[in-house]
Amino acid sequence: MIRGFDVNTGELLWAFDPGAKDPNAIPSDEHTFTFNSPNSWAPAAYDAKLDLVYLPMGVTTPDIWGGNRTPEQERYASSILALNATTGKLAWSYQTVHHDLWDMDLPAQPTLADITVNGQKVPVIYAPAKTGNIFVLDRRNGELVVPAPEKPVPQGAAKGDYVTPTQPFSELSFRPTKDLSGADMWGATMFDQLVCRVMFHQMRYEGIFTPPSEQGTLVFPGNLGMFEWGGISVDPNREVAIANPMALPFVSKLIPRGPGNPMEQPKDAKGTGTESGIQPQYGVPYGVTLNPFLSPFGLPCKQPAWGYISALDLKTNEVVWKKRIGTPQDSMPFPMPVPVPFNMGMPMLGGPISTAGNVLFIAATADNYLRAYNMSNGEKLWQGRLPAGGQATPMTYEVNGKQYVVISAGGHGSFGTKMGDYIVAYALPDDVK
Repeated sequence: MIRGFDVNTGELLWAFDPGAKDPNAIPSDEHTFTFNSPNSWAPAAYDAKLDLVYLPMGVTTPDIWGGNRTPEQERYASSILALNATTGKLAWSYQTVHHDLWDMDLPAQPTLADITVNGQKVPVIYAPAKTGNIFVLDRRNGELVVPAPEKPVPQGAAKGDYVTPTQPFSELSFRPTKDLSGADMWGATMFDQLVCRVMFHQMRYEGIFTPPSEQGTLVFPGNLGMFEWGGISVDPNREVAIANPMALPFVSKLIPRGPGNPMEQPKDAKGTGTESGIQPQYGVPYGVTLNPFLSPFGLPCKQPAWGYISALDLKTNEVVWKKRIGTPQDSMPFPMPVPVPFNMGMPMLGGPISTAGNVLFIAATADNYLRAYNMSNGEKLWQGRLPAGGQATPMTYEVNGKQYVVISAGGHGSFGTKMGDYIVAYALPDDVK
């Protein structure tokens, strides 16, 4: 449910119910807004000139089975919505995943920029998705600026569900360039590498968008997504985007309801409150378990790297450079810290920022560092040790001609990073702004 309020009085001005036949209708006193409408859990973006607010939409719940979703619930799920900020009326929408059965929605705030297209400046929106796609649309009308052709995807849904024949694949993307294979399995020893290979071959996996199954489906990109809520950073002058994609597979397994099966009743489910573990999915024929694809020792079964920092040329849609980022020094995804600052490329939560001085800053990784990189070539220029996990996006500001970078270092429970309550600021050299 999206609502617009008068900032001076708090009065409700409009509501947009994505799951209703008439999204702008206000229910009477004896009715409510639509149950199970897709939500918008990531931050929105606003264009003051167009008076449009851009909303990255989530998947219709339950996430991993969609056989009883209504057409209205499907219509705006995993989509970009452009609403008139004054009236709440829909200007346009674009769906990034059809009949989403993987929780591959839009996790991040879209980025607005004006870029050169065929010699003219065009106001565009960049919308990074968990799939690794970055959808680029004209923010005036929702027309694709970078093509995203529909391509066939694996078929064969669980009983009572279906899979759409195709999905959109943006030509600006960090999607995996190849499907996983047994040769990609990894471990600290030959034993857990072998176990990972056995588990890999026991699961259903036909590439991205392999449908959920009772057999167990390998989900890659995983449910954390190649992009998460940190989003991307766009330098409109250089027409370069900075992104920090992840590559950590997950495993989903549908559990049919019935006498004697777990998750039959609410009291039977001991949910974790995170992306991992049991999700009961009440009201549908299946519960689901979702977990990272790990070895018996708790290590990722996919070989490193699991996280990168990268630059994209927005004029050519090509990757300029791509570097591993992060060490196992502070644990995750390892069961215990590895006191060696080896640059493996670690999972992340948080995003980058870019400066006019051609320097980008990012923390986000599962070790406790804020890092600075040269935007042109990816050279690491500096890193500073944080007092707790930096699972956040930095910000920058200027006071009396001096520029600063500040980050919240609070840690993250699911990542197992050190918890804290710190705001840390760094002053930039005068020649870096």
